[in-house]
Amino acid sequence: ISQEDYIEKVLERFNMHNVKPVHVPLHGHFKLSKMQCPKNKEEKKKMSKVPYSSAMSNLMYAMIYTRPDIAYVVGVVSRFLSNPRKECWNVVK
Repeated sequence: ISQEDYIEKVLERFNMHNVKPVHVPLHGHFKLSKMQCPKNKEEKKKMSKVPYSSAMSNLMYAMIYTRPDIAYVVGVVSRFLSNPRKECWNVVK
């Protein structure tokens, strides 16, 4: 089973088709907590333009069907679906 075509389409959709692959989905330097979530209107407005939930749904689909190795990181970043922050988006990317 392969979803290479699906993954390629997702990367193109989010303009990430030229990114460098990583072997570890969640590096140690990413520290995520609810304390980091946007607190003022300006930060929330900026993050509302980021397709965070759409990217998360694509990752969840890939995780369920062929990529169980990304389950941990998808679980971590999905905690921030209602109020994501820039660091969460960086992890998703």
